[in-house]
Amino acid sequence: MALRINDEIPNLHVTTDLGEYDLHDWIGDSWAIFFSHPKDFTPVCTTEFGAVAQLSDDWAKRGTKVMGISVDGVAEHKSWKGDIEKTAGASAGFPIIADEDLTVAKALDMLPADAYLPDGRTPAHSATVRSVFIVAPNKKVQLMMTYPMSVGRNFAEVLRALDALQKTYDAPLATPANWETGQDVIVALSLDDAAAAEKYGALDIKLPYLRFAKDPA
Repeated sequence: MALRINDEIPNLHVTTDLGEYDLHDWIGDSWAIFFSHPKDFTPVCTTEFGAVAQLSDDWAKRGTKVMGISVDGVAEHKSWKGDIEKTAGASAGFPIIADEDLTVAKALDMLPADAYLPDGRTPAHSATVRSVFIVAPNKKVQLMMTYPMSVGRNFAEVLRALDALQKTYDAPLATPANWETGQDVIVALSLDDAAAAEKYGALDIKLPYLRFAKDPA
């Protein structure tokens, strides 16, 4: 079954380099980011996991937990973290799922149900396991991104998207293209002009259906 935005993330029991977790219990009342990759000890993914480690304070400020996903095992994860920390200059304190049987990759719709890992596999055998999932405290997927192996993920964009999701979560708001924290937001059409102005202050009405308000910090 395909995973879509607003679907509840499966409550899988996972083994990581930092212990075992049920995903819903691990998320708790926090936001969560799951980011996956096809193999440990690969160049692009080493830089990406390093970027996540460098942003540890930023995740914490936003009440967000991060967890990696890989189809390698716990021993490989623990060893690989040494390389990540050496190149990033930051501690990789987040857990990495050891998804050797592909249960998580298949449940999150990154690999087909009949996928398997052959002997002597290369990253190409699990190339589609290069995704980012942002999950809200209600355990529902809010955003998904999938990248090819040749393009490193931009975690500054993941952070920006997280800010936008938290800004608009359960609020009649949206964010425009290229929005950054502090910039004006779009008021949803579920509020008429009077109700929108009462809730968010003076409106900048560009079009009847495009109304901006100051960022309600």
